[in-house]
Amino acid sequence: MRLHNAEQVLSWQPVVLNGSARPVLYRVQFRYTASNWSEVTPESTGVNCTQITATECDFTAPGLSKGFRMDFNVALRLRAELGDLHSAWVTMPWFQHYLNVTVGPPKNIRLTPGGGSLIISFSPPFDVDSADASFCYYVHYWEKAGTQQVKGPFKSNLILLNDLKPFRVYCLRVEARLLWKENIRRRGQFSNISCYETTADDSTKLQQIILISVGTFSLLLVLAGACFFLVLKYGGLIKYWFHAPPSIPAQIEEYLKDPAEPILEALDKNSSPKDDAWDSVSIISVPGKEREDVL
Repeated sequence: MRLHNAEQVLSWQPVVLNGSARPVLYRVQFRYTASNWSEVTPESTGVNCTQITATECDFTAPGLSKGFRMDFNVALRLRAELGDLHSAWVTMPWFQHYLNVTVGPPKNIRLTPGGGSLIISFSPPFDVDSADASFCYYVHYWEKAGTQQVKGPFKSNLILLNDLKPFRVYCLRVEARLLWKENIRRRGQFSNISCYETTADDSTKLQQIILISVGTFSLLLVLAGACFFLVLKYGGLIKYWFHAPPSIPAQIEEYLKDPAEPILEALDKNSSPKDDAWDSVSIISVPGKEREDVL
């Protein structure tokens, strides 16, 4: 009997009869603790395992709503039939799904790196059909080439691993454990190992901002000091480089354009009339002086 997650599958070895053209048929019956043996039919379990040629009876094929309840004690028996002939019944031990199941790893695991943390989300190995049953989860994690640590139990399938070092690679695997009636636990299989690198946390981001600001300010100071030193040491040379070249007077420039014209005439022609302008001053009268002359 295979009980893995939600699966309930009974399988057996075929019966081989030499010289028979007819196939061997198989019949499966079941019973609960306080009931009689019953045929496995679609009406009773949702599956037909009466006079079948297959060597397997899958009670969970139609879904979780069919098959045997996971918290019930169930017994199964099987026999082979060929016409009016049949074998003796072979009875399987009693089983109870929650007590005997093999719990697989959590499904659909997704990791999201955060600031010095990892956010883990996943699905349970299978859905339970009883209010008394639930899953808890344990996370086994370690810094790459470091010591393994364990956190749990967690009841939620969304787990935050915090207090991790930023910009470090962490590996982890998740384990699910089935809890039933408080004191019964079935340990599950581990998920595959996943490794991710954490990102910067808030303190690291603040340190980066401070370092960038200090570095930028220091660079500006160094550049300002270098410029000041260059100005002091090479001030004359800098003035020479940036000094405007002397310009040619307009009269000479005109002469250079037309060398045939005499230089003096070119200078007179381009002279500004303001240079030849003058003011005349006339003294009309001085009253005091005239009186003295009369006396």
